[in-house]
Amino acid sequence: MASNVNATHVKSQSSRLPRKRFYRARAHSNPLSDSHFPIPISPAEFDYSHHYPHFFPSSREHHKNDGAPFPKVKFADIGCGFGGLLVGLSPLFPDTLMLGMELRDKVTEYVKERILALRASNPGQYENISVVRTNSMKYLPNYFEKAQLSKMFFLFPDPHFKEKNHRRRVISIQLLDEYAYALELGGIIYTVTDVEELGDWMRSCLEDHPLFEPVPDEELEADPVVKLLISATEEGQKVARNGGQTFRAVYRRIKLEEL
Repeated sequence: MASNVNATHVKSQSSRLPRKRFYRARAHSNPLSDSHFPIPISPAEFDYSHHYPHFFPSSREHHKNDGAPFPKVKFADIGCGFGGLLVGLSPLFPDTLMLGMELRDKVTEYVKERILALRASNPGQYENISVVRTNSMKYLPNYFEKAQLSKMFFLFPDPHFKEKNHRRRVISIQLLDEYAYALELGGIIYTVTDVEELGDWMRSCLEDHPLFEPVPDEELEADPVVKLLISATEEGQKVARNGGQTFRAVYRRIKLEEL
């Protein structure tokens, strides 16, 4: 009996969600500074079996050799914060692999522990989400092949208010070239912010880029993802509690028109 009680206690402890107070981190970080963390040399070197063991019960070589399709990450949450969007999306798209990318080390550790706890307390669920500590502004092509992604999310990114720091913004004409490379035709970029000037900036960058076009409002109304852009994230929930505004820009990857 005692052993059963202990086993139950261990399971309860392992499935308990982590507490954010033990993972304190700065609200913002400089994406142009040098940080030290492992980076795959190429997308082929990214260890899917480590991040999604449910989808890779054995080695990647086994999957390559048994004729089964090789699943790849299709959704990328850039600057995923505490992982709220990933957790919200996971049950909506249970067969779609999703990856959060976060630069802050303690926040990344929190998301890792959160996912492990959710998997432990909900067997068979949340197996399709994971997180890496990385700098997507520098290393996105190390993780994703050409036209691999179907959705990218940029929710409440750092505004970097000072003009001299605008080059640190995660949405820019130059970086959109890389995002367009990683997105399949028809793939969608979702952006949301509570800073009007940043919202105008992101919309302007997307509007001026030849490989993106706005998604019509009637499509957005039917898109289940749109409802989570604010409700699933801590930043969005905070804005809603305070009665603040949000500024959304959602654009689709298109083919470059021949001149």
